[in-house]
Amino acid sequence: MTVENTTQPLPYAEPADQVLDRLGVTDEGLGPAQAEERLARSGPNRLPAPPRPGVVRRLLGHFDDILIYILLASAVLKAILGDWIDFTVILAVAVVNGLVGFVQEGQAEKALDGIRTMLSLDAQARRNGQWQVVDAETLVPGDVVRVRSGDRVPADVRLLSATNLQVDEAALTGESVPAAKDPRAVDPRAGIGDRSSMLFSGTLVATGTGVGVVVSTGADTEIGRIQALVAGVDHLDTPLTRQLAAFGRALSIGILVMAAFMLVIGRVFHDFELPELVSAAIGFAVAAVPEGLPALVTVTLALGVQQMARRNAITRKLTSVEALGSVTTICSDKTGTLTTNEMTVRSVVTSAGEYAVHGLGYAPEGHLTREDVTVDPAALTDLRRLLRAAGSCNDARVVQDEDGHWKVVGQPTEGAVTTLTRKSGVDLTGVRRLAVLPFESATKYMATLDLDSALGADPLVRAVGAPDRLLDRCTHQLAADGGLEPLDRPHWEAVIDGLAAQGLRTLSAAERTAPDQDDLEPGQLTDLVFLGVLGIVDPPRPEAVQAIADCHRAGIRVKMITGDHVGTATAIARELGIAGATGEVLALTGAELEEMTNDQLSARVREVDVYARTSPEHKLRIVRALQGHGEVVAMTGDGVNDAPALTRADVGIAMGIKGTEATKEAAEIVLADDNFATIERAVEEGRRIYDNIRKSVVFLLPTNGAQSLVILVAVLFGLSLPLAPVQILWVNLVTAITLSLALAYEPAEPGVMSRPPRKPGGSVLGRDSLTEVVTASLLIGGATLAVYFVERNSGSSNGVAQTTAVTMLALGQLAYLFSCRFLNSSSLTVRVLRGNPVVWWATGALIAFQLLFTYAPFMHSWFDSAAIGARQWAFTAGLAIVVFLLVELMKAVDRRRQ
Repeated sequence: MTVENTTQPLPYAEPADQVLDRLGVTDEGLGPAQAEERLARSGPNRLPAPPRPGVVRRLLGHFDDILIYILLASAVLKAILGDWIDFTVILAVAVVNGLVGFVQEGQAEKALDGIRTMLSLDAQARRNGQWQVVDAETLVPGDVVRVRSGDRVPADVRLLSATNLQVDEAALTGESVPAAKDPRAVDPRAGIGDRSSMLFSGTLVATGTGVGVVVSTGADTEIGRIQALVAGVDHLDTPLTRQLAAFGRALSIGILVMAAFMLVIGRVFHDFELPELVSAAIGFAVAAVPEGLPALVTVTLALGVQQMARRNAITRKLTSVEALGSVTTICSDKTGTLTTNEMTVRSVVTSAGEYAVHGLGYAPEGHLTREDVTVDPAALTDLRRLLRAAGSCNDARVVQDEDGHWKVVGQPTEGAVTTLTRKSGVDLTGVRRLAVLPFESATKYMATLDLDSALGADPLVRAVGAPDRLLDRCTHQLAADGGLEPLDRPHWEAVIDGLAAQGLRTLSAAERTAPDQDDLEPGQLTDLVFLGVLGIVDPPRPEAVQAIADCHRAGIRVKMITGDHVGTATAIARELGIAGATGEVLALTGAELEEMTNDQLSARVREVDVYARTSPEHKLRIVRALQGHGEVVAMTGDGVNDAPALTRADVGIAMGIKGTEATKEAAEIVLADDNFATIERAVEEGRRIYDNIRKSVVFLLPTNGAQSLVILVAVLFGLSLPLAPVQILWVNLVTAITLSLALAYEPAEPGVMSRPPRKPGGSVLGRDSLTEVVTASLLIGGATLAVYFVERNSGSSNGVAQTTAVTMLALGQLAYLFSCRFLNSSSLTVRVLRGNPVVWWATGALIAFQLLFTYAPFMHSWFDSAAIGARQWAFTAGLAIVVFLLVELMKAVDRRRQ
C-alpha cells in the first residue's frame, strides 16, 4: 500500500493555529537563537547532492558491453596479424563508443542539478517580530515568511493568511491555471493539487500576497521528495540495447565454439601444423566478428537523430531514437501536449439559446454560430450585452509576438474572454472604468463600475466569476428580446451542469445600472441581472486527434496522465479519441490510486485511459506497473513532477517550450513544438530506423558468414585456404564503407504505422531473418568456394583464383543488398531500383574499389591479388544474380508459409 501515513502531522489538514503550536512558534516568527538552533538540527534549506562514483569507475563502466568486447577482440586479432591500420581504426571505434556513453551518463545528475536551480535564493522572514530578507538556505521549520506576486516560494509553507493569492504550480501538478490559495484546512486525503492551504518550494506566486509558516525545508519538501525519486530510479536499457547485447553474447559464444571445433578437426583429422591451424582460426575469427556492426548501428541512429530534429524532436540519447519505434504505450500529459495550452471560449449561452464559438487559442480569428448559422453579435442584444460585460470586467489582453504567435498578458481565463470579444467585433473603446473589486479566491468573482457610452450615461456595475456565486446575487435575467425577466435558476444550473459534463470551465456575467454611483463595495453587488454563461476549455490540438488515431492503428495505446480534474480530463480524452474503438473512457484519480496496492494497480493499469490529479509517485507507479506487463512505455512531461517517471520510462519525452530544465535533462527526447503529433511522427521514424538496423544486420552477417564458411569448409576438408586473412579484411572493409551504410538511408516501408509494435523481448534477428542470413551465407559462401575451385581446376594461378573468389564475395553481397531493401516483401520489383540514391553511390564505389583491388599493381603486392579477365567477371556476375534470385525465392516461400 502507498497510503499516506495519517499518524504523521499533515499541516494542510490542520488549522493554522494548531500548526503554529506544534512547531512551537507564534506568528511573530523565530528569534535569532531559535533559528540558529533549528538550523543546526534540520540542516540548510537546500537539496543535497547525491554521492557519485569516481570518474575512472564511470568511464570503465561504459566498456562493459559485449559488442565492445567483440571490437577489442577484433583489434587484438588484427594486431596479431600485424594489420596495425585496422587495429587502430577498430580500437578507435571501441573507445569512441565508450566515450559517447560516458558523456551521456551525466543526464541524471544534470536533472538533479536542474531541480536545484528551481529553489529560491532569498526570502522574507519575520525574525523577532521584524520582517527581514534572509538567505533562503537559512530558513528552518517554524520560520514565518511572506510572499507576493513574482516570488518563488522558498520552502514548503502552511498558509496563515492570504489576499487574492494564486500560485503557478504547473511544475508540480501539471495544472495549467494558477491555483487559488486559502488558509483554511483541507481534507487529509487531498492530493498535492488540492492542498490549497499549502505553498510548495520552487513554485511561483502569480498574483496576490500571503503569509505562512515553514513546515518543511530541503530534502523534506515536496520538490526534495521528487529529487529523491529521480536519484532512486533505475533507467531501463532500450529494447535495441538489450537485443544487441543478447545477439553479441550468442555470436561471441558461437565464434569461440566454432574456432575450437576447427582447431580440433584440423589437428586430429588432417594433422595440420599448429602455426597453420592458429592462422586459420584467427582468419575464421576475423571473418566471423562483425566489427562494423556497432559503427553501423551508431551511424544509422545518428542519421535518425538528424531526421527527427527536422521533425521537431530533439534527441539527447542516441538509442532512444530506435526505442520510440518499439513503444507499445504512450503516457502523455494533457496540457499543451494533447491540448493547445490556450484557454478558449467554446460555448456562449444566453436566454435566447446556445452559441458555438469557432477558432482556437488566443488568435482573434473566428466567428460565432447558432444552429450552424453564422451570427452577428452586434445585431443580437442578448449576445452583445453579455460580451460587453465580460470584456469590460477583465484585465487581460492578447498580443502578437515577434514570430506572429498570439499570447495572453494576464490570466488565461480572462485572455479567453478577451479573445472572444475581439472575434465578435465588440468595440470596448467607449468603456471607462470607475472602480474595481479584484478577483479573490474567497468570493470567486471580479466586479467593476463602468461608464459604457454604447449603453447610456448611467454607470454600470458588472461582475464576472463563478456562476453559482453570481446567481446568488441576481434577481433577474436578460431576456432574449433584451428585456428583463425573473431569474430562472434551475434552468441556469442545468446549463452549467451540461457544460461541465463536456469538460468546460464555466464563467458567468451579470450587471445592473447604478445611477449616481462613483464607488464600488462588495455589499453593492445585489439585484444583478444575469446575462449568461461562457464555457471555456483548453481545446485539443486538431493534429493530436489524428495522431492518436494513427497510434491506435499502429497498435499503440495512449494514456492521459494529468494534474487536472477528472471531469475535464475525461471529456478531453473523449474528444481526442483516446478510448479508441470502445468509446468509453475509463478514469482513475490520484486519490483512488493512492488507496490501491501495487497488485491492484497492476490488474487495472492497462485498461485505464485517464489518470487525473496525479502526484510524482503516482506517475512513477503507473509507468512501473505498465512495464511489469512487458509494455515499452514512452512518458511525456513538462514539470519537475514528471522527472522521476521520465527517468524510469523506456523513452522520456520532455516539452521544449514549457518544460523545466530538470525535465529536459531527465528526458531522452525533447519536443521543440510541445506537440503530441510530433511524438507520433517520431514513433514512425523510430520504426524506420529499427527496420534499417535490422536490414543492415541481415545484410552484414552473410558477409561474415560466407567468409567463415569458406575457411571452415577448407579446414574441415583439409583444403588450401581459398581466401587469405588479409583478403577477408579487404572484403570487410569495402562492404563496410560502401554497401553497409546504404541501408541506413532507406525510406520507411509502406504500412510501417499499420503494423503492431514488435515484441519487446524479441531478438534483433527473428527466425525468418535468421533463415535468410543462413541461406545467404550458404549461397554466397558456396558460390565463392565454387569459383575458387573452378578457377584452380581450369589452370588459373592461386592469385587469380583468390581474386575471383574475392570478386564473387563482393558481387554476391551487392546482389544481396538489393534483396535486403525489402525484408517483408519481394525485391523483384522496379521499386528496388528507386527511392534510395545512396544505394547507387555505394554500388559505384564498391565496383571502383574492386577494380582497384584487381588491377592496381600495389594492391597485388599488398593483398596477393591478380588481374582477372572478362570471363571471370561474367562468371561471378552471373552467380551473383543467381544468389539474388534464390534469396528472393526463399523469401517468397517464407511469406507463403506465414
